[in-house]
Amino acid sequence: MPEQHEVLAIIPARGGSKGVPGKNIRDINGKPLIAYNIEAAKASQRVTRVIVSTDCPDIESVSKAYGAEVVRRPKEISDDTASSESALNHVLGQLKETEDYAPDAIAFMQCTVPTTRGEHLDKGLTKLFEEDLDCCFAAIPFDKFLWRPGQPEGFAEGINHDHTKQRLRRQDLPEQVLETGAFYLMRTSSYLARQNRFCGKTKYVILGGVEMLDIDTLQDLKRAEIILSELTLADTAS
Repeated sequence: MPEQHEVLAIIPARGGSKGVPGKNIRDINGKPLIAYNIEAAKASQRVTRVIVSTDCPDIESVSKAYGAEVVRRPKEISDDTASSESALNHVLGQLKETEDYAPDAIAFMQCTVPTTRGEHLDKGLTKLFEEDLDCCFAAIPFDKFLWRPGQPEGFAEGINHDHTKQRLRRQDLPEQVLETGAFYLMRTSSYLARQNRFCGKTKYVILGGVEMLDIDTLQDLKRAEIILSELTLADTAS
């Protein structure tokens, strides 16, 4: 059995969404978007508590129906300019003040990424604790060639490759990953000290077989329906 730690999953979910109105509780394959993250956190063997931070009564109602606790977010940290860290700080402050509760670690989950599973969180949390990290984030393998405008003329130049030399095969590139935004796992003390999700010794955990998915548009919603349907079929087959 792994060493037991108090791990608080925090899912920030504002009511306002300009790209997709009501996005966080929008139905995707028969389930509200936020439910996917709540269920993933509750399925984790290492997450001990799940809280949704929201300013919206509808999100609060849906979140509670799926088994999460809710901390109501003040208006001043609920607009488009509010950072996710402000929501994390508010939840931690409220729990410390009202319950004298301080978890060993935070699992900051973004509900716009509904492909997260409980085993993904467990894999990352095991890495966080066993390797004595301050932060561990979700990533997927990345084997594409990146470019940018060079200085001073603006001619294209390679970022992760030297375009002036013989082109490497993608499989010969050094290991590189893409941050998915699905979750960030942080030791609470390290996060509070630095006020940054990348709060010290940081590594990533590779989520094999997971497509990059972050819902911001109606097109993203349609793509999510397809991907989540395929994942459900795969689970049923196994």
